[in-house]
Amino acid sequence: MFPLDQVERRPKGGSFSRRKRRPSFSIISVKNRRKMGFNCSILASLVKYSFLLFIIVSTNLVTLFLTTSNDRESSCLVNFQAKTISIAELKISNQTQTTSPTLDSLDKPGLDDLPSELVTFAYGQKLPFGYNPFYGTDTIYSPIGLMCTRYKSDIKKYMSYDINGSCPNDEVVAQKLLLKGCEPLPRRRCHPAAAPEYDEPIPYPQCQWTTPPDSSVVWKAYSCKNYTCLVNRRLEKGSDDCKDCFWLDGLERYRWLPRRRPIQLEFTLDEVLALKKRGTVRIGLDIGGGAGTFAVRMSARNITIVTTSMNFNAPFNNFIASRGVIPMFITISQRLPFFDNTLDIVHSMHVISNWIPPAQLQFLLFDIYRVLRPGGLFWLDRFFCEVTQWKVIYKPMIETIGFEKKKWVKGWKLDQPTVEEIYLSAVLQKPLQNSWRKLD
Repeated sequence: MFPLDQVERRPKGGSFSRRKRRPSFSIISVKNRRKMGFNCSILASLVKYSFLLFIIVSTNLVTLFLTTSNDRESSCLVNFQAKTISIAELKISNQTQTTSPTLDSLDKPGLDDLPSELVTFAYGQKLPFGYNPFYGTDTIYSPIGLMCTRYKSDIKKYMSYDINGSCPNDEVVAQKLLLKGCEPLPRRRCHPAAAPEYDEPIPYPQCQWTTPPDSSVVWKAYSCKNYTCLVNRRLEKGSDDCKDCFWLDGLERYRWLPRRRPIQLEFTLDEVLALKKRGTVRIGLDIGGGAGTFAVRMSARNITIVTTSMNFNAPFNNFIASRGVIPMFITISQRLPFFDNTLDIVHSMHVISNWIPPAQLQFLLFDIYRVLRPGGLFWLDRFFCEVTQWKVIYKPMIETIGFEKKKWVKGWKLDQPTVEEIYLSAVLQKPLQNSWRKLD
């Protein structure tokens, strides 16, 4: 369109007459006609290219519609077939069997004496939509620990159950498999054992310092059959790192807090957190965290801690969860299930010590380094070893991982009078800069 002042102009000294009004083009000046010709050429070009663009877009839309309609038909068919298979597999009765591969159909060497459920779980399954670039294959495999097939009698016990029924109450067998290297355990298609009259948990935050009800645990796997028994273990003779863990009114109440008489080997939470800028320690891990008190203390400071623990003759994982913090049932041999450079702090007390074979300990220390973010802290709380091992094995091992020393205190371990042992308590930092480097 043309501006109105270029098309119709009022003559000097008069007004337009409706009867004698000429067509608007007749009163356009020569100069304005040139502008009009220029604008017309632009308009013609715009119309031309707009029409070409319309043709291109229309063609692409038609192509997209045809291809997506075919995809919708095929995906609907695949989804329908998948749903049909899953429903058929779940309808388990004494007369029917699942459509999963059987040992006879697999005909794989070394699988003939393994439970069929284990083979069904671990055997490769074709992806419904074919090759997946993220997987790099068209087949998906469920991971199981390398040692699962070596301890065949245990794995047969663990994988023998009625599909869609109740899982065996076999916590002891499961933990033995984990400790023997069958980690991760294979998944199962059954319902885990649980207390028949489970009570709702104690509300947060009261739950953090209150012994939970006995109904929260299935006690068959343990010598103690209730929490009263576990609390009273502190009165028994003998040494045990966690014999008083369940007594929340005892030593647990004072761990990592300031004392009237400070102990050289003990660092307080606030002392360690003061090494970092306020608010930069947010998430972390406690390896072998006993009753979960470290995580409880940190939660009061708005820091989320995941606690790993095994159930050595006591329901540690149930107890940790009852306190409103997160348990993780893995061994120290398992690769830490966190992505690289993500955690702000990793803590471990008494667990990381000379009872771990040196090569495996070195893998563990490098794995801790891996999951810590640059600038993250590794709080090694009371590592112990024999004096003769310290300079030869463990001191060079710890110092060559790549950590920076923030705190480093040694002291005597006196509970084994026949052996000369030392403690090390240290706070080590992954370098904030250049943490990805090769040491000389």
